[in-house]
This record gives sequence, structure tokens and C-alpha cells, in this order.
Amino acid sequence: MYGGDEVSAIVIDLGSHTCKAGYAGEDAPKAVFPSVVGCIDQMDADDDKENNDSETNNNNVDSNKPKGKRRLYVGSQALGFRRDHMEVVSPLKDGVVVDWDIVDSIWDHALKDCLLVDPKEHPMLLAEPSSNTQQQRERTAELMFEKYKVPALFLAKNAVLTSFASGRATSVVVDSGGGSTTVAPVHDGYVLQKAVSSSPIGGEFLTDCLMKSLESKGIVIKPRYSFKRKEIQPGVFQTVDVDFPHTTESYKLYSQRVIASDIKECVCRAPDTPYDESAYSNIPMTPYELPDGQTIEIGADRFKIPDILFNPPLAQTIPGMDNFAEISSSVRGLPQMVIESINRCDVDIRKELFGSILLAGGTASMQQLKERLEKDLLEESPQAARVKVLASGNATERRFSVWIGGSILASLGSFQQMWFSKSEYEEHGASYIQRKCP
Repeated sequence: MYGGDEVSAIVIDLGSHTCKAGYAGEDAPKAVFPSVVGCIDQMDADDDKENNDSETNNNNVDSNKPKGKRRLYVGSQALGFRRDHMEVVSPLKDGVVVDWDIVDSIWDHALKDCLLVDPKEHPMLLAEPSSNTQQQRERTAELMFEKYKVPALFLAKNAVLTSFASGRATSVVVDSGGGSTTVAPVHDGYVLQKAVSSSPIGGEFLTDCLMKSLESKGIVIKPRYSFKRKEIQPGVFQTVDVDFPHTTESYKLYSQRVIASDIKECVCRAPDTPYDESAYSNIPMTPYELPDGQTIEIGADRFKIPDILFNPPLAQTIPGMDNFAEISSSVRGLPQMVIESINRCDVDIRKELFGSILLAGGTASMQQLKERLEKDLLEESPQAARVKVLASGNATERRFSVWIGGSILASLGSFQQMWFSKSEYEEHGASYIQRKCP
């Protein structure tokens, strides 16, 4: 058993869109950076001798030793700098890790570059999705103990942490993140696995819908690196296009998504009633100024894009989203997912679950989403149920609720006996994580 040694634990939540890391006991994560990394295959780079920018590379040298053929760039700073042949890759697919080298370099960046801590001295609390497999958990434990040599480790489920962040042990957690939306009922601090439901519609999907919709209206989002702005007279700017032939498609898309997701966060809000083309056709336009200086007007899309969460088939009406047609039949809207989830739970706890539905994740902090979800659930739920959708009023707390829950949990005195310690790992092996972290 690990005693806690009075040093603060480190809490890391690697989400599908951003990675959050910081010290337990604090109210917000210290480091927040994208979960995607830039990656240059050394094969391409060797012909463009571009290895002279050593100051940007020194923090990544250790993460690419074993590979030898690709160099990884982690963090928003390193990603914001355009490099020839740099692909943008994500370590996760459907919330589950597929590329461990990248995860390793992300953890490395979080611990060594952002928090500046030595992992040997701090216990680690990692947030994991409810869908994590045994194999994934053992691999995580192995990497943490063997490579980072942490004194103790704990893996906690996202939904449980969100529940703790709002001070509840029983609730339904609607976690709408970048890559997907998951509805997981939590009872007495445990996730009821059989009742978890998820859909592939998350913030990134909505951002793509918005981009396609703008493109169909002839608005092209110019990535930040593709132009320079010069001030010719005070207050008057001239935009000059710059051409970079070696920029990869994935980097261009990444840069456009950064802008599109900002548009989405600024202007979108969930409509009070299901979206209807005719009702929203004469809605007042909202202006938004793009980085290259052109101002675009966004009308009905402000409401149409968020409504896809409630009514997924709506995505097919957007030009260019045809590839979504084959999966959309199985995807359900948010209210249906919540009700389905609660109905798979034991009859005795349903009433309590309807009374505490928690919103978490970046996409869930969209304006009016809480009101709309509550309204839809009231219409569809059984009469006796008192439906209450809870979301912290503070957008930061909603975005980081998983991390905040982890911070609360790891700093509790009663939790210190729960850690999976290094000595236990050495004695029982990685598979013991299943016993220690349910």
C-alpha cells in the first residue's frame, strides 16, 4: 500500500481533443494542450535539411529515439508553427489509444515541459474512458511504472470523476467531448458498464459540419499560415497570400479546424425547439471576423450545427457530409441516449438518476444546451420522473470537469490507501491494476 508521502499527485486527463494536466488539489489544470501531435517522417525531412531549428526540437528528442524515423512535435506552440511535410496525427481512435508512442510523447511533454516535475516523485492519477479495455489499462500501468517509474498510479473513469466534481456519487454523466459523446450512469462511484451508450458525434464532428456548410456557401477559411497581413495605413490591412507547397493536407485541415471551432464556440447556440429550415430562414445574421480580415455572416447555421447533437440525421442535409449517411441510422440524439441509458439501469435507482444528469466536456458547454436537453427529456421521460439537468455555471468547470474531479479525488485523505503502488506492481504485475482500480 502507498501512503501518499505528502507530495501532491499529478492528474492527467487525455481527452480526444485536448490533454489536461496539473496538480491535485488545484481548481484548474496547469497545462492544457491539443491531443494531436505533429509528426515528420525523417525519410521526407532528410531531403529538406531542415534540422537546424534545434530550439524547437530539443524537447522532442527523447520521444523519438526508439522510432528513429519520425520526429514528434507536441503542444500548441510546436503545432502552431508550420513545417514542411508535417502531418497531424492523433493517438486515439474512438477514445481508445492506438498509438502508444504518441501518448508517451504527450505524457512526456505534460510532465517535463509543462509541469516541470520529475514523475518519480509524484503519484499519478489518470482519467480513462469507460470503454477502456483490460489490455489498455495494463499497458498504461506498464508504461507508467517501467518508463516513468512513478511511485503510485490510479486509473479512474471519466464519468466517475465528473460525478465527483459536482459532489455526487450517483448521476448520469453526459460527456460530450471532441471525438464522441458518451452517456454513462454512475452509481455509488462506480460506472454501470452495461448501461453506457456513446455516439461518434462530438465537437470535431460539429466543427467539420460547420466547415462544410460554410464551404457550400462559398466561404473558404484560410489557415493562419497561408497569408501575411501588412498594415499599409493605420487601421488598414493588406493581406498577402503566401504559398507553401510542402504543407500536408492534414496540417492544413488542422489549421482550418482551429479557426472553425473558434467560430463554433463564438456564435453557435442550441435552439430551443428542433431546428426547422423555414422557421430559421430569416434569422438575423451574426458577423464573425476571420483571421485574414474578411468578415463573414452566419445565420441559420448558428442553430443548425448544434441541433445535430439532438437530431443526427440533420447532418445529411449539409453538402459534403454524405459519408455520414451509413452510420447515421444507428446514431441517436442526446435525449434518446440518456433515456435509453437510464432504462438499462436497475428500476430502483432510475428516479435518482433522472434527478441528476450532469453535463461535462467542451461541447456540452455550448450555450442553451442544458435548457434544451432538459426540455427534451421532460417531454420524453416518464411522468413520475423529476428531470434535472445540472451543469456548472462556469464554462471552465464544465470543460475540465473530469480533470477537476480527479484533482478532488487524488487530494482526499481517505483516497490515499487506494493507490496502486510500485511495490504492488513489482509483486503482482500489471494485471493487478484490475483489482486496485475497478
